[in-house]
Amino acid sequence: MPRLWLLICLCLILLLSVLSIFVGVIDLTPMALLRDPEALQLLAVSRLPRTAAAVLTGCSMAVSGQIMQILVRNKFVEPISAGTGQAAALGILLSVLLFPAAGLAVKMSLAAVTALLGTLGFLALVQRLPPTEPLLVPLVGLVYGGILGAVMVFIAYQVDLIQYIDVWMLGEFSGVMRGRYELLWLAGIAAFVSYLIADQFAILGLGRDMSLSLGLNHRQVMAMGLLCVSVVSALTVVTVGMLPFIGLIIPNLISRQLGDNLRVTLPVTALLGGVFVLGCDILARVVRHPYEVPVGTIFGVLGTLAFLWLIYARPRNA
Repeated sequence: MPRLWLLICLCLILLLSVLSIFVGVIDLTPMALLRDPEALQLLAVSRLPRTAAAVLTGCSMAVSGQIMQILVRNKFVEPISAGTGQAAALGILLSVLLFPAAGLAVKMSLAAVTALLGTLGFLALVQRLPPTEPLLVPLVGLVYGGILGAVMVFIAYQVDLIQYIDVWMLGEFSGVMRGRYELLWLAGIAAFVSYLIADQFAILGLGRDMSLSLGLNHRQVMAMGLLCVSVVSALTVVTVGMLPFIGLIIPNLISRQLGDNLRVTLPVTALLGGVFVLGCDILARVVRHPYEVPVGTIFGVLGTLAFLWLIYARPRNA
């Protein structure tokens, strides 16, 4: 069953990648690639980078959502809904104010630091909640993320950067070009590292006492998980902005179908995240052609419907 899911996701990514190359405001056909040098340039500069960015974003955000749920031990959280994304955007804003001439790497580094601090703050709040009330965790995450977002908007308002931060608050791929997306490969590497230590994350999900009794270095694995989530969140916010529901919907959907064995499910989770984001990006280009709708809006609508289905649908193993 996991291999079937993996094969289906791979086929869908290949199919959607080919479709993504030939969908856009500028007409591009296979014959044009053979005859027109400008068509090849469009492919290399825009269409291929955009397709790769969508796949990398979906894969890495889905994996980071899975890790976040393990760290918090709650399936109703993700980095964007737990303040990590807002903290990363706050770090970008601070980098613009403090180091206006700095490059993208500096902005990403500061965003990763603030994302890490924001995630640590959320974990500190969650640890004080009663374990018998799991629904309080996502509610606290929403409030916490709202507070961080309000702080960011207040600072941006004071320095007249409200329009500037809109780019980070709503995810979209229209600005992705060659030379402006390559940092997302680091997010893909972080997701791959998470797969290499998937077994340790699975033990971590059993709780602190159980993981220590099984010989796991709880603090080290927790730090690695926080680092992966922070880096992925910072890179995606810097490059394409915030995309809601990816880290929430995809891990829960795979968990319902394939269980919680991370060694088996994490590759499927990553590929399905890439399928969803790439599919939403294509839909965003055609729903109001020749104009584009932000991918965050498309995924927000579809993610809401999927989340309602996850809540009310009966589990397969019930």
